[in-house]
Amino acid sequence: MKYKRMGNSGLNVSAVGLGTNNFGMRMDYESTELVLKKCLDQGINFIDTANIYGGRGKSEEFIGQALVGTRDKYLLATKVSGPMGDGPNDRGNSRKHIMDEVENSLRRLQTDYIDLYQIHFTDPETPIDETIRVLDDLVHQGKVRYIGCSNFAGWQLTEALWTSIHEHLTSFISIQSQYSMLERDVEREVLPVCTAYDLSFIPYSPLAGGFLTGKYQRGADIPEGTRFAGNQRAQSRFLTDSNYDVLEGLEQFAQERDHTIGELAIAWLLNNSSIDSVISGATSEEQVVNNAKAAEWELTTDDMESLDEILNAK
Repeated sequence: MKYKRMGNSGLNVSAVGLGTNNFGMRMDYESTELVLKKCLDQGINFIDTANIYGGRGKSEEFIGQALVGTRDKYLLATKVSGPMGDGPNDRGNSRKHIMDEVENSLRRLQTDYIDLYQIHFTDPETPIDETIRVLDDLVHQGKVRYIGCSNFAGWQLTEALWTSIHEHLTSFISIQSQYSMLERDVEREVLPVCTAYDLSFIPYSPLAGGFLTGKYQRGADIPEGTRFAGNQRAQSRFLTDSNYDVLEGLEQFAQERDHTIGELAIAWLLNNSSIDSVISGATSEEQVVNNAKAAEWELTTDDMESLDEILNAK
């Protein structure tokens, strides 16, 4: 496994990280434990979760239980913002909610510190100054080592960074957003901000909701039990003729080089210098191994030019 320095910090993360939104939902505790142990075997040290995953805390609970005795081998990232109750202060990025939820996350994860604490969503009702100040407090208290954000627009990310700089507060070292060969909106504004400020960009959904696994074929029935089965919105978004044209070109490219299209999707992302780790989910030990294998594939300049031709033909 390859490791990279996360943004402008001294934190070294595995090139592939584990997404855990399936823990506590599609996956029970036993399968969760197997996947986490396989990550350690493969050199994957970056585990990403959120307090809302698994239904208000279940993912964190599973991770905390599974990592007893090996906590120091992993870098734990979790998030705060989403609804954790029905009360008016049970969501958002206020000082109260963050102070309450960091304690709850620490308890569920069975640890006394979080390696990367991320703001999951923006909160228009809370000034960014209030949010950054409470995160800075948590860093100074030792409960949080580094801070980051998720799903921020370019201007929102810049505002947060400038607030930290101007007020001499702890700054984000990373931003996590959706990014794949088929979902490239972040290239317009977010990625340039990351480059300018030496932030780490952490892509999630690198396989475009599963479309870039090759399990969906043009003209064939949608496999039962998959993410697109019964999901008309996802079907209309991804299962288009133009996307199938790209998919078939990418499949041919990967097969000619003895790789899967899923490995190609991750390797393509890792070619970007702002990306230090790609968050990819896994529901089995086999998927963990496949994700780790993708990090070994280094695309050449000629490869990237060929891939640009395929993707730009969309």
